[in-house]
Amino acid sequence: MTLTYLIDENVNPLYPNQIRLREPEIVIKVVGETETPPKGTLDPEILCWCEEHQFVLVTNNRTSMPVHLTDHMALGRHIPGIFILNPNLSIGENLEELILAALASENDEYQDRIAYLPLP
Repeated sequence: MTLTYLIDENVNPLYPNQIRLREPEIVIKVVGETETPPKGTLDPEILCWCEEHQFVLVTNNRTSMPVHLTDHMALGRHIPGIFILNPNLSIGENLEELILAALASENDEYQDRIAYLPLP
């Protein structure tokens, strides 16, 4: 199975564009697009949307996202996963990590956790 991604609105738009070009079978949506949370949606609401629609969140939010995930799970909620981009990797390296994860991972492999790129 292929993971599906919701890209946070603060992530460089090169990410969704390049993933769509390189691997069109990967379902990828961006906050603010049709049928996604609108721009400005608070992180806890983004996590609820990801849970409801079974999308892994891709973000560069290293500071508050761990707190939001902890709060989300304390409410008995779940999430397919959160991938945090690595600022020390190039965009190309982060893209390769995301593509590999989408194509090679099990649907529940990252459930209820944050994975920092590069993946082990």
